[in-house]
Amino acid sequence: MSIPENDPLFSETVYPARFIQGDLKVPPDKSISHRAVLIGSIAEGRVEVKNFLDAGDCVSTLNAMRLLGVGIEEKGPGELEIEGVGLHGLKPPSETIDCGNSGTTMRLMMGLLAAQKFPSRLTGDQYLRRRPMGRVIQPLRQMGAQLRGQEGDRYAPIEINGVSPEGVSSGQASLKPIVYDSPIASAQVKSAILLAGLYCNGKTVVREPYKSRDHTERMLHRLGATLDVKELTVAVTGPVPLHGAEIIVPGDISSAAFFMAAAALLPGSELLLRDVGLNRTRSGFLDVLEQMGTPMSGVDIPDYGLNEPSNDVLIQGAKTLKAAHIGARDIPRLIDEVPIIAVLALRAEGTTVIEGAGELRVKETDRLSALAKNLAVLGARIEERPDGLIITGPQRLKGGTVESFGDHRTAMAMAISALVANGPVTINDTACVSTSFPDFFELLRKVAIS
Repeated sequence: MSIPENDPLFSETVYPARFIQGDLKVPPDKSISHRAVLIGSIAEGRVEVKNFLDAGDCVSTLNAMRLLGVGIEEKGPGELEIEGVGLHGLKPPSETIDCGNSGTTMRLMMGLLAAQKFPSRLTGDQYLRRRPMGRVIQPLRQMGAQLRGQEGDRYAPIEINGVSPEGVSSGQASLKPIVYDSPIASAQVKSAILLAGLYCNGKTVVREPYKSRDHTERMLHRLGATLDVKELTVAVTGPVPLHGAEIIVPGDISSAAFFMAAAALLPGSELLLRDVGLNRTRSGFLDVLEQMGTPMSGVDIPDYGLNEPSNDVLIQGAKTLKAAHIGARDIPRLIDEVPIIAVLALRAEGTTVIEGAGELRVKETDRLSALAKNLAVLGARIEERPDGLIITGPQRLKGGTVESFGDHRTAMAMAISALVANGPVTINDTACVSTSFPDFFELLRKVAIS
């Protein structure tokens, strides 16, 4: 899938709405789709994936694994059949692996490729090449991996030399297990280490300051790995052969969040979202909606074991939204939803404080800066802090023209802000939305009643 960069023809105009009404199925979960392909490829035997997200970021992972010699057949819309090659069955790529805009693809591939016996190289688009990669390089080097980045190992492209061929051919793992205290709660850092840990002789342990999303742990468990998970610590003992299985991907709560917010913002709205993933390491946005006074149902279901829970969720418009406080401990569970929370805060009574969100400055763009700039264009008053935002509401928004800054979450948040503005909002450079939600604007037009 080719996505134009900064093409002025890729813009969307969204108009104010009276309420939201409808019944939607949101796109499959992006995080789980990535992991289904990447981890399924190193299983022994066939892995069937249903409800795969056929969008830019996940296609980057799909193409990467095919370039490494994995047979992946598309059986139908959202249905993949992967012929797993086992831990040591990947082939040297014939060219540089292009991860597109996908940080998940690049960072998880670093962990996987660090354990292979061949060299490889990872690159990405102009946005991905400015995202921090040293946070993954550092722990992998502690495991004995040979890899380096650009500008002092800060950025991609990433060169990976691979491990000793003699060690692999003799059945001895060339990477060593480590106990790593991560300075940040990052599922991508944790996942890269765990994937490398599959190839080690012994126990690889990752400890985090706060709990990050646990899709990798659940996927490894689904394919036969034994993990030791205790609060903020996860460990895998290698080497671990994985087996084939069927994987059903639920709907993406981060994509659903934009429509949930749209319904919450407009009194009289009622929106049913089908099969939304409700993994508790991802569902912090639902807690914020509850804190702000949004009527909803279907969210209180048990999350037993290491399967991925999901359910239909009904969101109704709030008569009055209340301000919320989001701290550093909350951020890992709603990191992708902060842009749309900022929009909700503009219509809430009181002062919403978002702190501990400095990680948003190193996403596809500096999301905190992008939000402050765009919402100021629409007449909003926002105090930007180094690690967050302070927003006092309710405020009225006006129409205008804003930028995506190449970031899908920023583009979608600005589209939702238009629903409560007093005039249309045009968002430039919306091709980036295809990385996670290709049908976003089409579905928004379907449920937004003017």
